[in-house]
Amino acid sequence: MASHLVFYQLLLVALVCLCCVLHALWPGARTGVRPTLLQPSPPRPKRSREPKPFAGLLHKPLCAACDQAAASGHKAPRTPPPLLTYARGRKRTIDSQNQFCPDLDCSYYGWLGRGNIRANGHPGSNPWRQFQCISCLGYFHQLHGTPLHGKHVSIDKLVWAVGALAEGLGIRAVARVFEVDPNTVLAWLVEVAEHAVAFSQYFLHDVRVTQVQLDELFALLSAVKTGEVSEAEAVERLSRSPHWVWAAIDPVTKLLLTVDVGDRTRAMAQRVVHQVVQVLAPDCVPLFFTDGFKEYATALLTHYGQWVQLARRRTHGPAAKPRWRPQPGLLYAQVIKTVRRRRLVRVHYRAVFGTLEAVHQVLAACGWQINTAFIERVNLTIRQHVAAVGRRVMTLCKGAEGLRQQLALYHVYYNFCLPHASLRVPLLQPEPTNGTGSTKRWRPRTPAMAAGLTDHVIDKESCFQLPYSLSKDRDFPVYIGDGSHLGGSARGEQDMHGRITNPDHGALDAYPHIFESACALRCSTNTQGLPSHRLPITPSPNASWHVPGQYSHHRLEGT
Repeated sequence: MASHLVFYQLLLVALVCLCCVLHALWPGARTGVRPTLLQPSPPRPKRSREPKPFAGLLHKPLCAACDQAAASGHKAPRTPPPLLTYARGRKRTIDSQNQFCPDLDCSYYGWLGRGNIRANGHPGSNPWRQFQCISCLGYFHQLHGTPLHGKHVSIDKLVWAVGALAEGLGIRAVARVFEVDPNTVLAWLVEVAEHAVAFSQYFLHDVRVTQVQLDELFALLSAVKTGEVSEAEAVERLSRSPHWVWAAIDPVTKLLLTVDVGDRTRAMAQRVVHQVVQVLAPDCVPLFFTDGFKEYATALLTHYGQWVQLARRRTHGPAAKPRWRPQPGLLYAQVIKTVRRRRLVRVHYRAVFGTLEAVHQVLAACGWQINTAFIERVNLTIRQHVAAVGRRVMTLCKGAEGLRQQLALYHVYYNFCLPHASLRVPLLQPEPTNGTGSTKRWRPRTPAMAAGLTDHVIDKESCFQLPYSLSKDRDFPVYIGDGSHLGGSARGEQDMHGRITNPDHGALDAYPHIFESACALRCSTNTQGLPSHRLPITPSPNASWHVPGQYSHHRLEGT
């Protein structure tokens, strides 16, 4: 028992000694200074949200469409065949200067006004004439190269069926209404779409606008509508779906500049902006508005950029590398919308190129604010008129090619055949109508009329009567009105976007009929302020030409 008490006492003494040694060795006890308390670190500076000036790129962004146009180059001009004149015989009374020989093996293929075409009557008591080429002794129909050629159905029926397609009816619905086979309607659509593409290429060039709005919309998948996939999988499919409809519009004249189908990538944004650049005049740099899709900035910088040599910062050392920067006149603003639980909670405006003050100064002429309302309204119009992209319908999109055909038809129908309510102008004097209703006080106008491309509402039948078959041939088509495909003789200098910079006006004087034949639907009375090659010609016998303020009997009711 005593041994245990001694052990505990020794242990207590050892602990006391250890505490004394630690107290002596402790730094605070030796200096007699109390330790200072740690001060809280200052808060980190917040990141500035002010946009920084764009420094530029060391390499120019790539555009496949620009590279393809540059690689195509110029083709050697073709020598015109000899002009045929006849001093003997009766003078010709039928004008055949606007017809060309469609035979590829003929030396007069594609040439107009060379005296090789003569009229050959009306075979089968048909209202359309037959022509003959004296060089190859071949015969061809007056409607050769148009969607109306070779059709056993009446022209009125075909035109009304195509108009029903442009108004949003599906292919099978049109077949039931007009009592034809759906495959027949599909064949009509394919031919009319090809003609509509050439029609738009002729009219939409050298357009001058002050604003351009761009946007894209997707087509609903058939599997999503039937409930075969979940919502998350549907979003994933839509993100990589190639059925995105891209559109660009001038909000002032409501002119639909371009419409295309493709995936939502940078390459597609480059392609759409390239198409807009080809439609606009070479020196036209409008104000652009888009949503928050970042690839638009790269596409606009590609087509509206320039190399800038930076100033030297040091007297010694290598010079700074040139930077690819936007042109000084380029203005581009984005409308960024924040949506939560399917509700719009915030709208943010950002000037990507230029300043917000410069953007507001351009918009002050129209009294507008920064917006994308016009292109979003066009998206709704496209969904209503193109059956393949409608919501909650049975005519869902089946492929990109079929969707592109319906969009090509609607592109022409919207710009040239469908009057816009906001573009109408009052008449100086009210005009009486045929019925007992009120007098006519307004003159309807289409977007093409507001943009100065035409001076009358073009009916659908007139859109189909201009031959376009040569536009498929890259060697010598004559349909395009700016002379861009006349074998290089009238193209002049070509810039990086494939546009005419210095057209050869001598070609316009040497071959005036070539340009006149492509201008059948240009302005017939008001040609002031338009290029000299936009000249009127005599319409075909069965055409329903418009005069200002009147409609054609081929227009659909309610349009």
